[in-house]
Amino acid sequence: MKERVAEIRADFPILSREVNGSPLVYLDNAATSQTPQAVIDVIADYYSRYNANIHRGVHALSQEATDAYEKARKTIQAHFSAAHAHEVILTSGTTHSINIVASGYSTLLKAGDELLISALEHHSNIVPWQMLCQKTGAQLKVIPMLPDGTLDMEAFAHLLSERTQLVFVNQVSNALGTVNPIPTIIAQAHAVGAKVLVDGAQAAPHIATDVQVLDIDYYVTSAHKLCGPTGVGMLYGKTELLRALPPYQGGGEMIATVTFEKTIYADLPHKFEAGTPNIAGGIAFGAALDYMNGIGLEAIAAYEQELLQYATEQLKGIEGLRIFGEAPEKTAVISFLVGAIHPYDMGSILDKMGIAVRTGHHCAQPIMDFFQIPGTIRASFSFYNTFEEVDRLVAGVKKAQMMLE
Repeated sequence: MKERVAEIRADFPILSREVNGSPLVYLDNAATSQTPQAVIDVIADYYSRYNANIHRGVHALSQEATDAYEKARKTIQAHFSAAHAHEVILTSGTTHSINIVASGYSTLLKAGDELLISALEHHSNIVPWQMLCQKTGAQLKVIPMLPDGTLDMEAFAHLLSERTQLVFVNQVSNALGTVNPIPTIIAQAHAVGAKVLVDGAQAAPHIATDVQVLDIDYYVTSAHKLCGPTGVGMLYGKTELLRALPPYQGGGEMIATVTFEKTIYADLPHKFEAGTPNIAGGIAFGAALDYMNGIGLEAIAAYEQELLQYATEQLKGIEGLRIFGEAPEKTAVISFLVGAIHPYDMGSILDKMGIAVRTGHHCAQPIMDFFQIPGTIRASFSFYNTFEEVDRLVAGVKKAQMMLE
């Protein structure tokens, strides 16, 4: 893989630009990955040749757009090994997907029911469930984390009971890179009759996920983490579970028949896809998965682990640098602080050198509260990053340290 990186980088036009007079070093992939020209071309092709609404027209452009959109749905189905294409709901992203499930359960829960959530969650996998508990009287309980950034699985086992209805956990922590033990969590939750929603936004770019093998009830992710466009993602759910949920929104497309007296909803997946979708985005989502599969997720994961190991070793050589989250199994994410330097100040200096990192709480404030820090500097790597870029990051941190301490 290492010998292919230069060729792969040539697929991404943005990687050839300069920022503040220096070649761009893009290390904010956990927020948004970059997009290859092949995917950009798919978006341009849609708007150039067959821009039309889907599922609603007999004319040629509408049929072409519908075929391309549904082909992308099948690509997504195959990538995540869903049993049926109708189990893939195309959404605006992970947050939208989570809210569909949370909204649906507002009619299915009662006071006294319990929901379990991990301490490692992104705000998008916290706030909707808090809102759900306020509506239903259900109780939200938290699976605690340990100092190395892993979940306390003994505590999880004790929290589970016959009152547990749902368990929500990310496959990978966006703030720390921790890979959570999803098979164990699912098995233990199912043993008490609970369903599990897995937030795969951070895992999907790095880990091949078979939703059937893992027996996942609900799985959510976003295209913009997977070399695709922003504003599109997916909700996977088992057929019987999706059919049990009421629609999230009302409107066109999600209906079978409408009269002023009664509306009959369409079957899956259209029941949850009200209104005109992000057609170009959906088609491009499929193209992005084709691109990544062309490289190979196993090769991607192996190379990113090499980058992670090298970057961790080099950063640990900087005096006063602390890494937060050192789980035995993690993706290529490093969250760190240097001495008493505020992460925003460090990030601003790095930006002047053309190095893009993320600073702050990363929409994971409970994690920062656990460590009693305001936030971290997060460097997150992708398969198009290089060892030379790691060296530039390390040199940049050292230079910023000299300027700020």
